[in-house]
Amino acid sequence: MGNEADCQVRFRRQASKGHARLEEKELIFRGGFRLKIPFGDVKSIDVKRGVLKVVFSGGEAAFDLGPDAEKWADKIRNPRSLLDKLGVKPGMKVSLLGIDDDGFKKQLRARTDNINEGRPVKDSDIVFVKMTEAKDAARLKRLREAIKPDGAVWVVWPKGQKAFREADARNAGPAAGLVDVKVASFSDALSALKMVIPVKDRPLLR
Repeated sequence: MGNEADCQVRFRRQASKGHARLEEKELIFRGGFRLKIPFGDVKSIDVKRGVLKVVFSGGEAAFDLGPDAEKWADKIRNPRSLLDKLGVKPGMKVSLLGIDDDGFKKQLRARTDNINEGRPVKDSDIVFVKMTEAKDAARLKRLREAIKPDGAVWVVWPKGQKAFREADARNAGPAAGLVDVKVASFSDALSALKMVIPVKDRPLLR
């Protein structure tokens, strides 16, 4: 079991089997009734005999998760930071292209001082690039040349607009020598797609 589970949930006077899912900032349940519990709204969490009890402003919900209940509780109590989800480790060489999120930059500076803005720097561990039009995906080939063999390019784009979509990056990846491996929410307004050099091609670059 990962961050999703089919389980029974009790809430107020209702009980239903359904599907529970842990998102980045909230716990969601879809069954005979629906729940959406933001982590910031959680007042207390308790686990007993495989049942995760979550008290929030709307009441108390009990999720019968079995042996994984404690793992879910820990993820709610200690959600991973954005930088952890994006794989940014202390001291990494990071290139930022078009990223104007001041909050993200502040977090990044607290983790590494090897940050380069405006252009991709050779042997970057990670390149973050914002794309807003489909034609921007053509930049991926040059960005591939800037990262280390085991590095990554995170393509970031605005949510809910049609000028650039996730598919634009995915479709351009093979020609650029990159494959997509992960999607993440960069912020409330931005989505992100992680692209890396295929493992079979990495030895050729060493």
